[in-house]
Amino acid sequence: MKRKNLIIVLFIAFISLSFSPLAYDQVKYILDGDTVLLETGRLVRYLGIDAPELGHDGREDEFLAREAKDYNRSLVQKGRVGLEFDLEREDRHGRLLAYLFTEKGDMINALMIRKGFARVMVTGSNLKYFPLLRDHQRLAMSEKIGLWGQKPVREEAYYLGNAKSYRFHRPSCPFAKSASPRYLIRFEKSDAAHWEGFSPCRQCKP
Repeated sequence: MKRKNLIIVLFIAFISLSFSPLAYDQVKYILDGDTVLLETGRLVRYLGIDAPELGHDGREDEFLAREAKDYNRSLVQKGRVGLEFDLEREDRHGRLLAYLFTEKGDMINALMIRKGFARVMVTGSNLKYFPLLRDHQRLAMSEKIGLWGQKPVREEAYYLGNAKSYRFHRPSCPFAKSASPRYLIRFEKSDAAHWEGFSPCRQCKP
């Protein structure tokens, strides 16, 4: 899809999202680029995205982690946010899983990706807005902004994606070796996997 047509599709998608009736809450605290604490006391993990991790226990921040948190703050601190759920409402840590919207109807999850401060990451079977988020990522990648301005530390000859989990791995990764062959997809470059909305394995870190 040409970039001009992609922008038109995304604009129409945003217009349709703005008419969804949502219950709104105030954000009390921003933990990072993809997690907030509501005034109600509930933690919310943004669905469909993964922002860089802030360093804890002596570890360094990941690339653009502070900038991602700051941009998230700029989106949520001035007003209330609306929560929309997918198939799963909570993760194993008890956090709410949601797509967040500003009172103007903009999806915060998508804006984080569009500015290059987060990557697409599928969680479970929550795929309601996967095509929209993936297309925002493609635009950010095309413009080489944010996370996409950084080159991979070490490229492999190829990568293996799991079409069931939407994760991709280095060929030597145990998770790639244990995956069912019918779900495996070969990618020649890591960017090719990201282009299709696959997120990097947290163990082998491709």
